[in-house]
Amino acid sequence: MKVKTILVSQPEPKVENSPYFDLQEKQKVKIDFRPFIHVEGVSAKEIRQQKVDLNNYTAIILTSRNAVDHYFRVAEEMRFKVPDTMKYFCQSEAVAFYLQKYVVYRKRKIYVGKRSFSELSPLIKKYKDEKFLLPCTDKVKPEVPETMTALGVNWKLATFYKTVISDLSDLADVYYDVLVFFSPSGIESLFHNFPDFKQNNTRIAVFGDTTIKAVEEKGLRVDIAAPTKETPSMTMALEKYIDKVNKGK
Repeated sequence: MKVKTILVSQPEPKVENSPYFDLQEKQKVKIDFRPFIHVEGVSAKEIRQQKVDLNNYTAIILTSRNAVDHYFRVAEEMRFKVPDTMKYFCQSEAVAFYLQKYVVYRKRKIYVGKRSFSELSPLIKKYKDEKFLLPCTDKVKPEVPETMTALGVNWKLATFYKTVISDLSDLADVYYDVLVFFSPSGIESLFHNFPDFKQNNTRIAVFGDTTIKAVEEKGLRVDIAAPTKETPSMTMALEKYIDKVNKGK
């Protein structure tokens, strides 16, 4: 069956040159964006209840743009002036680049990993005498605490924001050829909103092993998977699949 419509379970990209827009134009398909989950900040009061005093930390570990936003939001709410001496350990270049929204990049001590959290280990180990704060979501990948505990450093994990299921009731009678997911939370949201969801002819595209596992645990079929060596991005995986089914390549 040909692909004409795609629903991506994320917010619409804000950049004009997003590969999704290129894909839409090149393949003549309709792509809609709708976040199946969204993030809500945790109040300063709740963070204090987690026994977090921002004055106690000399280094911040940032795993996502959300972590950046909510760390500085909480600092402002607590009237904590982030010192110029603060060290920032960013999981990826994208996170480090986003940090420029809040700090003068060239004047700060910023250490950048490659992609996965475990790749930050050598950098953290090098500065093992620091006191690390890891502001994160309420749904943390197991590798994060496992990696930090194995390093034997002084660290604290605190929930600065929560992942919340979005209301998708207006999509009840809307059909898409392909649904695109990036996290197990997206699958959880699908079944929370539509407990009787049946896949039938809907193709499911997923990014990452944990998302694949979540799809299969619900008894659904994975039709498009990324990243792979051939298709490291979701848009590349979608394009390859559309080429195959729409044009018979």
